[in-house]
This record gives sequence, structure tokens and C-alpha cells, in this order.
Amino acid sequence: MFIQEIKEDRVTTNIFDQIALGWYNFRHWSIFAKELEALACRWQKGSLLNVGCAHGPDFLPFRASPPDEPFRQNFTLYGIDSSLEMLRLAQRYSRKFDFIVNRLVADARYLPFADEAFDWAISVATYHHIKGEVERQAALGELRRVLKPNGEAFITVWNRWQSRFWLSSREVSVPWRTQDKTLLRYYYLFSYPELERQAKQAGFQVVKSFPESSPRYPAKFFSRNICLLVRKSD
Repeated sequence: MFIQEIKEDRVTTNIFDQIALGWYNFRHWSIFAKELEALACRWQKGSLLNVGCAHGPDFLPFRASPPDEPFRQNFTLYGIDSSLEMLRLAQRYSRKFDFIVNRLVADARYLPFADEAFDWAISVATYHHIKGEVERQAALGELRRVLKPNGEAFITVWNRWQSRFWLSSREVSVPWRTQDKTLLRYYYLFSYPELERQAKQAGFQVVKSFPESSPRYPAKFFSRNICLLVRKSD
């Protein structure tokens, strides 16, 4: 496992180190399974980067070949996360579900890969943990840099206009409670137009902007999550 010097907020990294085991049990399965399964069918094969992979549940749709083909792992999987504890659990998770993933401790704003290294990328619930618009923009720019021309990326973040945040500011601290302490996780809350604008500023073409498959509210504007599919144009 490669370890890069982490330049992200040390407090955020430390918090996710502390909640890693609880998160492994709480979010053992991806809440975006339908969306990711559709992308696995769309993309078929290739090198795939997961930015902010945690313990790795979002890899599962990419681990196997289509049902009518002999078993093989069609995607070469890479996952980066700033939390070493999350990546240690990713090793356990990949063994449990029998897939191979290359794990790296790294910063989303300084990806340790060559230009145009990946065919595809996913980033589930990661960019909303990065503080500062300049820093978030840098992370999106890095994502575009490591994608091949016409490569696509799937991004999810929390929506500013979901009901529980109507009276909140754009920056919130969300508690994670353990037996002996409460840890506060930083979130930046995006709107649909803002995320689309920042993706375009990073040089992406927005292919599709949509809510999760089972939104709490039928109106896109109030969905809990914003899902974005983008493409690196020539």
C-alpha cells in the first residue's frame, strides 16, 4: 500500500481514522448500488479510480464480469483515501468479497498518478468533506487530470437543500457518536447549480445531474444527494 504525504485537513483525517470501524459496520453496502451497477454496465472494463474509497463498498459493482461471462475482474481498481484506518479495513473488505484493489493513502487535491492514468473514476461522498472553494476546485481539477480523454467520472455530494439543512449554513458539523465521545465531521453543502458550475470550471462536460435512485422527496431540488456524471472532453 503506497502512502503519500497527506496535505488535507489533519482534523478531518483524524476523525475518519477514529470512526473507521463504526463506518465499516454502519455502511457495509453502498447506498448507490443501483447507480454504480448501471455505470459498470456502461463502462464495461478498464482502469477505475475511487477517490475517497473508505473501506470499499462502492467497488462491488465493478468487481465481476457480466453474469453470462466467465468470472473475471474486468476493472483494474484503485482506491485512495486520506484515512489509513479506512484503507486497512478496505483490505479486509476486498478479501471478504474476493476482489483486488490497489489502495493508496493520498490527498484528493494531489493525486499521486500520471496524467491520463484512468479510464473511469468514482467519488462517493468525498468532495463535501474538503474545506475551501479553492481546495475543492483543485480536487476536481486533479480528477480531470488523471482521466483519459472521454473518460467519465461519477461524483456524489450532500445537497444543500435537503430538508434537514434548510435552516443551516453551507458549512456544517455533523456528529458521529461513539460510546465515549462525539466526533464532528465537516461538510460543505452543495447545490445542483454550484456543483455543475465547479465541474465545468474544472474542464468537465456535465453528462447528467440527478438525485439518488430513491430520494426522500420526489423533487430533484430537495434530494439528499446530488449525483453528477461528467466527461473529460478532448
